[in-house]
Amino acid sequence: MSGTVLVLGGRSEIGLAVAKRLVSGDARRFVLAARPGGDLTAEVAALREAGAETVETAEFDADDLAAHGPFLEKVAAGHGPLETVVLAFGVLGDQALAERDSAHAAAIVHTDYVAQVGVLTHAANLLRAQGHGRLVVFSSVAGVRVRRANYVYGSAKAGLDGFASGLADALHGSGVHLLLVRPGFVIGRMTEGMTPAPFSSTPDQVAEATVAALARGRGVVWVPGLLRPVFFVMRLLPRAIWRKLPR
Repeated sequence: MSGTVLVLGGRSEIGLAVAKRLVSGDARRFVLAARPGGDLTAEVAALREAGAETVETAEFDADDLAAHGPFLEKVAAGHGPLETVVLAFGVLGDQALAERDSAHAAAIVHTDYVAQVGVLTHAANLLRAQGHGRLVVFSSVAGVRVRRANYVYGSAKAGLDGFASGLADALHGSGVHLLLVRPGFVIGRMTEGMTPAPFSSTPDQVAEATVAALARGRGVVWVPGLLRPVFFVMRLLPRAIWRKLPR
């Protein structure tokens, strides 16, 4: 791999864990992009300790749709070619608040779906013009069949999952590969204080499965893999039972 790895969501536990594993493979140049005003010192140090040759940082506001194209073009011009773009940003939001406050509900969907669509469209066009590259998109089993307990977040992930699946087909034969990752409940900062769901995983486990799937050229990976047959069955549950299931 001769290009740069761009992590959109540079403070993400999963994004950083993926980047560290790419260092142990053959990636050496990285750009960590995160919201303005935050400190990425620890993340940069972790990548350098893992063996990265260069680690740059950049300010990136995913919710600023108009800035996506210029931002990606600037990164590509300064650090390109881009070999792998990892979309690791997102919010869980507050389901109870979202049911009362339409602005909060819309904000969750904007970050977890609309902003992802915008970035993916620009990134796909940029990599297609290069003739090569990889996109990593984090969906969720929450979007496979949306549950009452987190339907705002789940609906955004359902939309993202569908968009990414269609984009992967559109990119077929272009030299650009898209990997869609479907984790279950991930125990980390985003879910701190919540009771873990069955078949939970950690950011490191998600990253391990993601990088292994990239190496194999796979299009979709479930984390853990057992969730794939589990959700095949869950799709068949009667709605009266499904609506009572917890997160």
